[in-house]
Amino acid sequence: MPPNHATFFDCAGHLPPGKVSCLCYTGSNIQRLLAGPFWCGCLLPWSYFLPEGIQKLAFPDLLGAGRFARIGIPFPEIMGPFIGGVEIVCGLLIILGLYTRLAAIPLIVIMVVAIASTKTPILLGQDFWIFHLPADMKRVGFWAAQHEARAHFTMLLGSLFLLTVGAGRWSLDALQTRPGMH
Repeated sequence: MPPNHATFFDCAGHLPPGKVSCLCYTGSNIQRLLAGPFWCGCLLPWSYFLPEGIQKLAFPDLLGAGRFARIGIPFPEIMGPFIGGVEIVCGLLIILGLYTRLAAIPLIVIMVVAIASTKTPILLGQDFWIFHLPADMKRVGFWAAQHEARAHFTMLLGSLFLLTVGAGRWSLDALQTRPGMH
């Protein structure tokens, strides 16, 4: 087998010939993983960023500027709609597989800020810097912060994956780079 050829196998050896498992992977070209980070990587962030962005605009008191003010985000009346718009635009770009790596960058920043601003006070059990512990938080500490951060960490890792690997060969990004498509 050529050295750059991706090889897939089922760790337990239970797949029939010709079937592919992502349980184990060997080879140097991770972009060949199931022919498509596009389907896994693009649809996962879609399920979070696009609806969250829409809700920040549709329900500003609950999820947009009002929530940002309660958390302690500076300039919440500006940042709420701005972050909502970025999540919508970048979420749509990722769904389309268009400028995927570029679209992943602001989403990574959003997730890092979201974790620092909302989960660190839960971890510490008190306000942290300018960020406030929610008054209705019943549990604090490591396990409470881990529980509350699970979606954020999943979206952060999904966005890092897309930044590293791209959208895959079935995306509009890949279509633009094919010979004869310019």
